Amino acid sequence: MTTATRDRPAPTGDTASPLRATVRSTGGRCAALFLTATASTGLGLALPLALGRALDLLLAHPGNSGALRWVLWCAALVLLLAVLDAVETVLSATTTARATASLRHRLTGHLLAVGPRAGERFGSGELVARLVGNAAQAGTAPASLAALLAGIAGPVGAVVALGLLDWWLAAVFLAGAPLLALLLRSFTQDSARCVADYQEAQGRIARGLAEAIGGARTIAACATADREAARILRPLPELTRAGHRMWHVQGRAAARAVALAPLLQLGVVAVAGVLLVHGRLTVGEMLAASRYAVLAAGVGVLVGQLSGLVRARASAQRLGEVLAEPATPYGSRRLPPGRGRLELRQVTARRGGRTLLDGVDLVVPEGGTLAVVGRSGAGKSLLAALAARLADPDEGTVLLDGVPLPELNHDELRHAIGCAFERPALLGDTVADTIGFGVRPAPPDRIRAGAVAARADAFVRRLPDGYATPCRAAPLSGGERQRLGLARVLARDSRLLVLDDALSSLDTVTEHQIVDALLHHSSGGTRVVVAHRVSTAARADTVAWLDGGRVRAVGTHARLWREKGYREVFADAGG
Repeated sequence: MTTATRDRPAPTGDTASPLRATVRSTGGRCAALFLTATASTGLGLALPLALGRALDLLLAHPGNSGALRWVLWCAALVLLLAVLDAVETVLSATTTARATASLRHRLTGHLLAVGPRAGERFGSGELVARLVGNAAQAGTAPASLAALLAGIAGPVGAVVALGLLDWWLAAVFLAGAPLLALLLRSFTQDSARCVADYQEAQGRIARGLAEAIGGARTIAACATADREAARILRPLPELTRAGHRMWHVQGRAAARAVALAPLLQLGVVAVAGVLLVHGRLTVGEMLAASRYAVLAAGVGVLVGQLSGLVRARASAQRLGEVLAEPATPYGSRRLPPGRGRLELRQVTARRGGRTLLDGVDLVVPEGGTLAVVGRSGAGKSLLAALAARLADPDEGTVLLDGVPLPELNHDELRHAIGCAFERPALLGDTVADTIGFGVRPAPPDRIRAGAVAARADAFVRRLPDGYATPCRAAPLSGGERQRLGLARVLARDSRLLVLDDALSSLDTVTEHQIVDALLHHSSGGTRVVVAHRVSTAARADTVAWLDGGRVRAVGTHARLWREKGYREVFADAGG
């Protein structure tokens, strides 16, 4: 890895647990939800006792006003339970929405901080699936946790209530409690494995779909839609199996609960009946005991709440994998005076276990133009990415005007280096926003000057609203998109311009004009151009010929043209 700032360790990623973070970010609402759910549970525990008391008074004194008061108390409890249930529903929905928004905001910011490396590792489709689907599922964690804690309070409170009625009732129930605990533990473990498999298969489908959408024109031209659909849906059987296993685990837990819970309830009711015969319980207390037995054995409710929390936890773990990816480190240094001298010292870069650049040494003098040429796979785009610090080498150092790139302040680095790509992203609401897009937005006069230099001004003026035309409403060809990307670079005074195949969609005349504009750019900075055409390489001051991840030769185009292998590079590229 390239040396980081000496007095500042490189960040290792946003490692705070997403599950804990969501609970913290919604702390107030989560606490309110827990208190509401707990209050609802408490009232639910008080209701059987009130009903039992009212029944005893009605049986003993049918016309007693005291019995009527207890009936009214029961009605009030039922009304309060309904109100609390409504409040709990609203709090749960808003807590989940806020937690999901917080997760998505955090994940989006981290992905942008990581940079292109995140897409290379996970794939754009899977990142979207995690950002949309998994974040929404993980966002239910605070509400699920609050509901689960309050749900546990129900059975615990019911057992305590049974003990207050008569200790024999609690003892009978507690005799079977270990079996309930084992049931819940087994369900949690099995469900977690199934959910993880299910979400993994979902992610692979999303990744394949994103790839297919990106290549939709190629798929249509080759008439391979059916084959691509089969490829995208290849993980579907795994998804189905994981889904079936999830239902099987939940069904098995429910079946065991259905078998065990009634036995415990029957045991409590039977003992309560004996105690009633012996005068240790009243009829109303027996009614309350039967209700508390149902509440104490409420495993079905806990299974549902645990299931939601397990899914949220599995989703949070998938988000955690993304958040653990190290963010790109930046230093605090600023550039000294200079015009963009670029140096690569013993740079080695690996991707997917392959060494694409091996011990590259290269110097581009300030103000010079370097054309990088080579066969497909020679490492040209990777070298351009390293020069622009869109990637870091595994070994060696890249310097700009004598300063290692990782030691530079973020804004300083991004202002000093301008990039243009083969397929530029048109970011911003309007065409003007797209050209002016950057850490320091370009002023209107520079936007117009950049468009003129990139030979984009003429077609932009023909758009419905000129420079104010929304990008989504601008029908642009591939060459016009490239010219907007070039205009973005030419609209600012950067010390180093890096063009990665940014001229490939242009006709020869337009390319010649734009290269001329680059050579006479107002910044007078250094230019690194990944070249596929002879004409581009011929106009550069120096050419770096990459072959097999190494710099085979550096020199003028005229000198290198004497080499047969060099000429074959352009023959292979059709240049």
